[in-house]
Amino acid sequence: MQTLTIGIPPLEAAEVVRTRVLASGSSVECVGEYVNRSADGRDVVMLVFEKYFMRNSSRASLSVVLENVNGQTWVGATGSGGGQGAVFSFDWGTGEEFAAVVTTALTPYLLR
Repeated sequence: MQTLTIGIPPLEAAEVVRTRVLASGSSVECVGEYVNRSADGRDVVMLVFEKYFMRNSSRASLSVVLENVNGQTWVGATGSGGGQGAVFSFDWGTGEEFAAVVTTALTPYLLR
């Protein structure tokens, strides 16, 4: 799992992530989105993406959570899948590669 602390609100960051992830391949789609907004301006956003890989006839998923419950915007991203077979389902780095798109998209907004 990759975690980041960024300087833009969760809803804005979610749009940056959505745009970059969907542009990362022709077989990527957003298969789920959840937004919870509180009256005091705290937000939680969850995005779930799926990507089909022709090279090994498999699918990978990417789950992204963005929230500012404690004041700063925190982002967690994890990729999974991409392997084949019931017993030996190695993903050969596919999940990490998919999650790295989130880090690349949000690098300009990282808090140091």
